[in-house]
Amino acid sequence: MAVTVILEPAGRCCWDEPMHIMVRGLAPGQQVTLRASPRDEKGALFRAHARYCADGGGELDLVRAPALGGSFAGLEPMGLIWALEPEKPLLRLVKRDVQTPFTVELEVLEGHEPEPQRVLGRVVHERYFLPPGVRREPVRAARVRATLFLPPGMGPFPGVIDLFGSGGGLCEYRASLLSGHGFAVLALAYFRFEDLPEYLNDVHLEYFEEAVDFMLQHPKVKGPNIGLLGFSKGGDLCLSMASFLKGITATVLINSCVANTITPLHYKDMTIPSLGNDLGKHTITESGLMDCVNIWNNPLEEPDHRSLIPLEKAQGPFLFIVGKDDHNWKSEFYAHIASAWLQAHGKDRPQIIYYPGAGHCIDPPYFPPRIASVHAFLGQAMFFGGEPGAHSKAQVDAWQQIQTFFHKHLDGKKSVKHSKI
Repeated sequence: MAVTVILEPAGRCCWDEPMHIMVRGLAPGQQVTLRASPRDEKGALFRAHARYCADGGGELDLVRAPALGGSFAGLEPMGLIWALEPEKPLLRLVKRDVQTPFTVELEVLEGHEPEPQRVLGRVVHERYFLPPGVRREPVRAARVRATLFLPPGMGPFPGVIDLFGSGGGLCEYRASLLSGHGFAVLALAYFRFEDLPEYLNDVHLEYFEEAVDFMLQHPKVKGPNIGLLGFSKGGDLCLSMASFLKGITATVLINSCVANTITPLHYKDMTIPSLGNDLGKHTITESGLMDCVNIWNNPLEEPDHRSLIPLEKAQGPFLFIVGKDDHNWKSEFYAHIASAWLQAHGKDRPQIIYYPGAGHCIDPPYFPPRIASVHAFLGQAMFFGGEPGAHSKAQVDAWQQIQTFFHKHLDGKKSVKHSKI
């Protein structure tokens, strides 16, 4: 009987959707190694492998069969995707062109040897980033440089602005995936893209105000308010937007600071200085990576308290997603500051979700955890923290929590469908 690899969904599915991997036609108890091998957009190879034993009927079902070792161990139905590692160290699996899929080759190899050679079965699977019916619209409106993703249907849809961190550029993959869950999402660039500033210097909130106005005036966006989603530096920008701009009713922060960071922030006649730091306090890990968790000053102490963002001015609720092993900065400490600050000013306590073992870079589900990589802006090999298995589980749960939060506060829905695996 020929060995057959069966995938559900067959052929292709969305990146944030789990797939069910099964193998049939093996001998009872047969030892095999499964290997996944995609290439990124520049041709760099990523791989993950795991060793398994077929059941008494010669079948292997990754929902029921634990991995016996390899890139991961235990019951991990999506381990062959989230455990992908680059052939060249410190490369990150990133999606820049959401209009093309990642193609993953899945192989069944005979035996448990370190380098098994005989291929018993093979299948190719596409994981796409533009969900069915989602429309991608480049935005060049006045100064705003962005891409708008609209779900299928007539709308209007609850709107979200999505901001990434200090790497700069225009990152679309989170916005495109989120749009597949019923949101109009604007992926917004704010430096290192087209005619925007090359460096993150003297940020002006008026630029972000233009983006909010663009969304609120768009016929496919459901007003009278929108939500914000920010990661790292993009998070403190979202906090500033929520605190000073109108039309914002729900804000999600992924491992963000509660103070303005990196560069001064200007709005009208006001300036918030940046939180101080001392690069001399960085450490080097045993692997030679830069760990910057201790370089930042305490925003509660003089003179850095002036960099604190006045969260009490914000109208809508907050959701803080916190990786407890964040080594970029002290996200857990900052979330505690935000909670105490809001309650001291008579505001509701924010929702805070802590993820033990999760590091700084919490992406949508099944992205390989970015424990360490070369920072796009700094050019340094950075340690971002996280234990791969725990971080991967955090990404799956956080993605559901973000959708639930936005549906509740932007669309009046109480829950969303949950992952089947």
